[in-house]
Amino acid sequence: MNIIDLAPGDPRLTTDALPVLTELRPHLTPRLLEDVYATGHPQGLRFTALYDVEGRCVAVAGWRVIANTSAIRKLYVDDLVTAEAARSTGAGRELVAYLEDRARELDCRVLDLDSGTQRTDAHRFYLRERFSIRAFHFSKLLR
Repeated sequence: MNIIDLAPGDPRLTTDALPVLTELRPHLTPRLLEDVYATGHPQGLRFTALYDVEGRCVAVAGWRVIANTSAIRKLYVDDLVTAEAARSTGAGRELVAYLEDRARELDCRVLDLDSGTQRTDAHRFYLRERFSIRAFHFSKLLR
């Protein structure tokens, strides 16, 4: 497997990563993804894609490094999705291992992510990967 960080404007962001991302974020369009990345990249947003041995993008992570008072410095995963057809192949595990390595290289103390309460299969995966449930995440819709 091959893991690649995708820069803003990289055509693989929409040709390869977007079909995988829309399995988790069905509202994304090519234009919206490009706009979000253009705005988010200066704030630290990055996208990383994992390709299988046949060159297909099978997993994607959107992530950033955040400094805050609770973790001091953490790698926060906004999006972590493995294509349905590639689940249980080790792709998700390999991408998480890559993110752990990046977090250590970037001097982060924690690798954090949120997962929707309805995503029980994802929860089982995170627990197998030794993530712990440390908080509740609260949201208030503003529009």
